[in-house]
Amino acid sequence: MNAYDKVMAARDSKRLTAVDYINKMFGSSFIEMHGDRRFGDDKAIVGGLAMLYDQPITVIGIEKGRNTKERMNRNFGSANPEGYRKALRLMKQAEKFHRPVFCLVDTSGAYPGIGAEERGQGLAIAENLMEMMTLKTPVLSIIIGEGGSGGALALAVADEVWMLEDSIYSVISPEGCASILWKDSSKAPEASNCLKLTSHDLFDLGVIERIIREPVDSDDRKMFEGLKMLVARTFEKNMAVDTDKLIDTRYARFRKFGKKD
Repeated sequence: MNAYDKVMAARDSKRLTAVDYINKMFGSSFIEMHGDRRFGDDKAIVGGLAMLYDQPITVIGIEKGRNTKERMNRNFGSANPEGYRKALRLMKQAEKFHRPVFCLVDTSGAYPGIGAEERGQGLAIAENLMEMMTLKTPVLSIIIGEGGSGGALALAVADEVWMLEDSIYSVISPEGCASILWKDSSKAPEASNCLKLTSHDLFDLGVIERIIREPVDSDDRKMFEGLKMLVARTFEKNMAVDTDKLIDTRYARFRKFGKKD
């Protein structure tokens, strides 16, 4: 598969969504929580509490939906500011009780509508970036489909970021990049190669720490159980780290990309 094949695979309507991963990994232990306590409840963001074996954790996912009706209800996975504020509310709650935070990211980007801008879309994303950088509890994020721009980064400031093998993570969509560089969105395949947006590209660049194999189907129990064990071991390791050191390491993880040789 070339880069653009990966883009199309990440956008496939048959691809498992955040809710699928939550159900397969946590089952009935997941308790969803709603609302940002300011404006409303954004259904593009699913968040709540779950049990990871015997460890209570906070789970937050960006949900696209599977069919047309679900996707419209979830705003196609493009969150409004109240969605990011709901996520931050749950993260701060997790910090209070020292619960690890597990994020599942799948979005083409934050919703760019007029209402979202009026309610502070840019500020909501910026607040998430700032607060997650110093969150006093372990954070792990997995890109399970599309990881688009600030809409994805708002849930991906973590101690470790993982990606499914056929997922993508980029500052801009290939079509958007092609429109800017060549004034021609049909050159998206060429733009995909330039953007280095595949899991293998980003692993080689040091942007992510792990590549997860794709589940064969929704009943791939071996894959989900293996992923659950990896997440549990990662949280166990990071829960044992001194809080100040955990935050310093997270900060250094992102600062290294801004340093010049």
